[in-house]
Amino acid sequence: MKRSGIRGSSVGYQPGFRYASSRLFYKVKMKLEHLPKIGMAYWITLIIASILGANTGDFLAGILGFGHVAGLPILIAAFLAIVIAEKFDARKHFIYFWLAIIVVRTAATNIGDIGHDLHINALVVMAILAAVLIVTLLVWKKSIDSANADSYTLAAHPLYWWTMLVAGALGTVIGDYFSFGLHLGNLIAACVLGVVVAGFLFFGRNGKLFQLAYYWATVVCIRSAGTAAGDFFAHKVFTLASSTAIFGIIFVLALIILRERPLNSRSAL
Repeated sequence: MKRSGIRGSSVGYQPGFRYASSRLFYKVKMKLEHLPKIGMAYWITLIIASILGANTGDFLAGILGFGHVAGLPILIAAFLAIVIAEKFDARKHFIYFWLAIIVVRTAATNIGDIGHDLHINALVVMAILAAVLIVTLLVWKKSIDSANADSYTLAAHPLYWWTMLVAGALGTVIGDYFSFGLHLGNLIAACVLGVVVAGFLFFGRNGKLFQLAYYWATVVCIRSAGTAAGDFFAHKVFTLASSTAIFGIIFVLALIILRERPLNSRSAL
């Protein structure tokens, strides 16, 4: 079956493919009916979630006073609560997936900022996080049938969420580096990185967005642009609190307006 990228095809993983059910990482996953399709609506929502997550990370660390480390246990607890609740819900929707995305993005924002707290050079932090991401993707490729590895891009298992965390942290550091390390400022950095995101989405529209490495490279770029954009709106247009509230509302509206039918075994075939 031909898979078309950005126009909204079936996604995640295909039921016809061999699933590594004997492996814990692939047994503990979100239900298929709770996963969104990878299409235009998905990427737009992810972009909004990235901006919101940049704000919620700073809100938790700054306004609520938890700092970049003390708030992480709270986020872990919130993530586990979402995952557990998802297991007991038989309805077809993807609220749990997007709530988990926000929580993971919030945590990634604060993890990415820890390097700044420790006065570690941003390029060093980027290199470390990039290496961790590459190793993670290699493990991902090796842990399942390599011929079908790209079919598990959106399987929402623990390895997926770990990769989202690492990609988000890397994107946070890249976004800050473009804004402050290269002295572009938040607005110019957001625009430059936004163009890169647009390029990834455009050139990946015919199927590359389903490829494991391409998908995660796109996510990293979106996280980078979202970091710069989130900082711009939080500090140059609104306050951090108001920006968090505004993008929270926009995020909810996006879920309603861009709502797509959740995946099921029939729609994924």
